[in-house]
Amino acid sequence: MLKSVVRSVGAAVRLSSATTSTARALPLSCPMLRSLSPAVTRPFTRSLWMLNSNSSGYRPKLFSSKVLSPSVSCGCGGLHTEGDKAFGDFLSDEIKEEKKIQKSKTLPKMSGGWELEMNGTEAKLSRSVSGEKITVTFNINNSIPPNFEEEVEQGQQKPAEEESEIVSTPNFVVEVTKQAAKHSLVFDCHFPEDEMSHGEGEEESDIFAIREVSFQPEGDTEWKETCYTLNTDSLDWALYDHMMDFLADRGVDNTFADELMELSTAIEHQEYIKFLEDLQGFVKCN
Repeated sequence: MLKSVVRSVGAAVRLSSATTSTARALPLSCPMLRSLSPAVTRPFTRSLWMLNSNSSGYRPKLFSSKVLSPSVSCGCGGLHTEGDKAFGDFLSDEIKEEKKIQKSKTLPKMSGGWELEMNGTEAKLSRSVSGEKITVTFNINNSIPPNFEEEVEQGQQKPAEEESEIVSTPNFVVEVTKQAAKHSLVFDCHFPEDEMSHGEGEEESDIFAIREVSFQPEGDTEWKETCYTLNTDSLDWALYDHMMDFLADRGVDNTFADELMELSTAIEHQEYIKFLEDLQGFVKCN
């Protein structure tokens, strides 16, 4: 009974925070839900322009906008300027700093026997339970929430312990397939904007929520809009509770959601470092 009450309160959170989206399994930005271990978090260092005290929103000029004469050609036939050189040097320093805070080059393991398959920025977790196949798909693109912290006053430096931590919170799709069924039961899930607090002795609230449920043709990668889709915003909460229990019985629960955030954060950080390295090579024409 208490579990239903807690989830009922969560409805208000989802109703106020839900956003209309036609794309599924693509992560949307949402704030950090809970801190992860130091091994998978890192200071928020990407919004460099936010450190500027200029409140007008104007981005300061680091270099002259005038195109400089090309330096000695490397044989690629491209333009090489002093600005390119400074850009490349900056990227080199940035890559070194990101690698310093990368605790491990290997991805964390998911408990529960989940097998990981990567396809670029898309990850697919799969496992089999008593003849059923459960797959969870998510994409780390756009899974980092924006930093809305107040600007630091000029001349002041923010303490290191107060730095925001980057945590990837992607939307994810759970697909449950039975051997004799022609269709899969598909759950479109997300992390709510605010995690519901709970006091001592109270049951822990769900840190993820079901947005939509639908039967989809087995093996299809695209969500067919011609199939009936049930939106949970106006769903009877007894039915919603059973759906959450259905997922938990198949290993998709709060523990899974925590580990998924940890995994997604590690994947996103790896891809970010790789992007910086590719960008440096493009600028320097290596």
